Amino acid sequence: MKRQRKLSSLFLGVTLVLGGAAVHGEQIGVAVSPESFSKNYSGKVYSPYAQRSFPSRPLWGDTHLHTGLSVDAGLFGARLGLEEAYRFARGEEVVSSTGQPVKLSRPLDWLVIADHSDAMGLVNDLATASPEVTKYEQGARWSKGLRAGGKAAVDTALDLITTFSQGKVNKELLASYSPGSKIYASTWERVVKAAEDYNDPGRFTALIGFEWTSLVKGNNLHRNVIFRDNGDRAGQVVPYTTQTPIGSTDPLDLYKWMDNYEKKTGGTVLALAHNGNLSNGLMFPVDKQYTGRKLDKTYVQLRAKWEPLYDR
Repeated sequence: MKRQRKLSSLFLGVTLVLGGAAVHGEQIGVAVSPESFSKNYSGKVYSPYAQRSFPSRPLWGDTHLHTGLSVDAGLFGARLGLEEAYRFARGEEVVSSTGQPVKLSRPLDWLVIADHSDAMGLVNDLATASPEVTKYEQGARWSKGLRAGGKAAVDTALDLITTFSQGKVNKELLASYSPGSKIYASTWERVVKAAEDYNDPGRFTALIGFEWTSLVKGNNLHRNVIFRDNGDRAGQVVPYTTQTPIGSTDPLDLYKWMDNYEKKTGGTVLALAHNGNLSNGLMFPVDKQYTGRKLDKTYVQLRAKWEPLYDR
């Protein structure tokens, strides 16, 4: 306690001396005028923290991180999982997918792991030749190509993505990695649990989320969906997808899902549209929606409610 009091007295003395110099700058040869003060401060004060209205501590994070659970990331070599992603974001050293040790120069303050909701976890099972995928001709072929590496893996990735975008993935195979299946429910449980495990209030915030990957004739209408809630609420649902009959590529249907989530759980959720430059103008329509419906009051109000921000 004595050491603390002495330090406090020292700091107080320095503050008074410097304060006097700041107010009476002309005494030490420094010209001080009202024009030299920032317009961001109001009132007649010299303290940099007094009466200012802008944030003084920005918090850094990422709203859109994929792990090996996402088809695109996993197919092209990003195979690390949820735990590695959170450890890396919190400033720990991890071994990358290329086998090299990596570490951030500055830890993040928060992170949203937003893996694609469609076929979440499929690539992991392709990479390990799980019986859940190899019992299907497509799955066995993709698994073999992916594990071969090199050009075969690249060709496999392109073939899988093309097949998925054309809606030609084996229905039973896709159903195994869609809402309603045990595999999908288990995968989402792991996503929620990892966020809960790595969330450290006051030090690091792990936000639960997913990416809704609407793709209309090659035009990107993706949204990152982020829960404000803990796992006790987010765990009551599974992510919304784009595949019928459960999912949809229409943002209005996503908004309905979000509204139902809030009514069911009492929670809060928002969506962030992103990569609108790849939407061929569909992300921000000016006259009609991609479905052909005209823009109306309902569309504008719902979008304003559920998508208050835009993600790059």
